[in-house]
Amino acid sequence: MIMKVISDFGSPLTLLLTGLAVMAYTWFGRRHFWDTLLVPVVLAGSIFLNEALKLLFHRQRPGLPHLVEVTGLSFPSGHAMVSFSFYGLLIYLVWLNFSGRVIKLLITVILGFLILAIGISRIYLGVHYPSDVLAGFSAGSFWLVACILSLRGIRYHRFMK
Repeated sequence: MIMKVISDFGSPLTLLLTGLAVMAYTWFGRRHFWDTLLVPVVLAGSIFLNEALKLLFHRQRPGLPHLVEVTGLSFPSGHAMVSFSFYGLLIYLVWLNFSGRVIKLLITVILGFLILAIGISRIYLGVHYPSDVLAGFSAGSFWLVACILSLRGIRYHRFMK
């Protein structure tokens, strides 16, 4: 089932393993401490924020038959939120660290479609309402921008000293 495979790109295990690979690359391959630190901050922070929002809204999952086994609350979608934060971070890091406009655009389009596909897969699998996914994307974008702006502020103030 293709939607299950797409959904798995937003699973905790996939994001953890991919995050570790990105951290290894940014640290050992590029020696970028702040980029390396940003990966676990974005991942852990988006997971924590998602759990807090789920407890706040306490929305049950759709009453439809679920095509995958799930537990927990529905709003906002954790897969959508954490995937948006993490894959959005990868897009940011690519634009920050790579040269070559074509490769940057290609990676941006691929990861952008992946983010959308993960959200659509969660609706298709019957485990989220569309509003859960949209809220996940919104909260994920908020967290990602907050992390990037915070990092830029830290870098700026360290440089100015």
